[in-house]
Amino acid sequence: MTNMNEVYKCEICSNTVEMLIPGAGVLVCCGKPMVQMIEKEMADTGNEKHKPVIEKKEHDILVKIGSIPHPMEDAHHIVWIEAIYKTGKVSRINLTVGAPAEAIFWGDNLDMVRSYCNIHGLWVTKL
Repeated sequence: MTNMNEVYKCEICSNTVEMLIPGAGVLVCCGKPMVQMIEKEMADTGNEKHKPVIEKKEHDILVKIGSIPHPMEDAHHIVWIEAIYKTGKVSRINLTVGAPAEAIFWGDNLDMVRSYCNIHGLWVTKL
């Protein structure tokens, strides 16, 4: 059984998917079940470069990844930053290698912010 917004990755080819509509089936890629990416929080190691840091502005929210800037190189980078609102709305911004690991989101009713590192997986800051 899958749940809304869960992220799964293929350990063979690195295909990564996020659940839009939950179901009872098992996600399979390259002939093997995909692995659910577990959200890492503050207690996990590496949070200084991976944990989303939220800066509330007057009408928007700036999300930077890490209190120490995260590398944005081909071999190691943040793929996307995602805001999940209390209403269930999801807004994701795909990032570009070489650009800063940050994004701006509108509104102030956030439930959580997540980021996905191509090497270290899924990170979350819950509000």
